[in-house]
Amino acid sequence: MLGLPDHIRGFLFDLDGVLTRTAEVHAAAWKDMFDGFLRAYATRTGTEFVPFDPVAEYDRYVDGRPRLDGTRAFLESRGIRLPEGSPQDPPGTETIHGLSTAKNEIVLRMIKERGVDAYPGSVTYLHRLRRLGLPRAVVSSSANARDVLHAAGIADLFEVVVDGVVTAEQHLAGKPAPDTYLAAARMLGVPAEHAAVFEDALAGVASGRAGGFGTVVGVDRVGQADELRAHGADIVVKDLSELLELPGQQGESGGDAQ
Repeated sequence: MLGLPDHIRGFLFDLDGVLTRTAEVHAAAWKDMFDGFLRAYATRTGTEFVPFDPVAEYDRYVDGRPRLDGTRAFLESRGIRLPEGSPQDPPGTETIHGLSTAKNEIVLRMIKERGVDAYPGSVTYLHRLRRLGLPRAVVSSSANARDVLHAAGIADLFEVVVDGVVTAEQHLAGKPAPDTYLAAARMLGVPAEHAAVFEDALAGVASGRAGGFGTVVGVDRVGQADELRAHGADIVVKDLSELLELPGQQGESGGDAQ
C-alpha cells in the first residue's frame, strides 16, 4: 500500500522540495544573495562577474545543507574565502554569517509574499501514513521549518520536527552527515534499518545512505534521477503519489521507481 518494503515502519521527510514547493523559493533567495555579493566582489577585485547558477550550483553546494554550510561550500567552490564572522553580523556583511543572514531574510520575505504550497501527492501520502498509525518526522536544515509547515497547513501531520534550531541545540552535523535523520529516528523510536528517508537533495540522499536507513526514496522534482541514484537512492519517483500505485518493494520496482 505504500510502495516500500514491508519492514519499513518509520517515515522521515525532508521539507523543501519533498513536502512543500519552497525549494524554488530557496534557490531564488540564494541567487539573489550570492549575485549581489559576487557582483560587488568582481568590481572590487577586477575579476569577471559569474552569476550563481540556481540549478547546478544550488543542487551541488547548497540544497539540503545547513545555511552556513551552503554559503561556505559555494564560496569555496569559487575560490573565495571569507571570515566566519558571528550571528550578530548585520545581513550582507561579507562574512559567512553575514551572507547567510541576508539569504534568510530574503527567503522569509519571499515566503511571506508568495505563501507556501504543499505538494498534493505528498499530502495524500502523509494522510495515508496517519490513517495507518505510522510515525512521521520532518528533517530539515532550515531554521524556519516549523513556520513553513504551519503556513502550508501540514504541521499536524508530524510527531517530530528536527530543524535547524534542533540541529544547533543538539550540536548535530548537517546533511550529508546522517546525524539529523538518526536523531529523528531515535525520537520516533524506530531503528534506522526500519525507517525510510524521503529526499530531493543529493546531500540529503547521501545522508540517508550514510545512516544505514532501510530505504532511501529520491524525489526527482528537477530531472536529476540518475544523480539521486548515484548518491544512494533505492527508489526514485517524481511525486510521492507514485508510491501509492506501487506494490510493496521486495527488490523490484514499478512505474518510474528504480
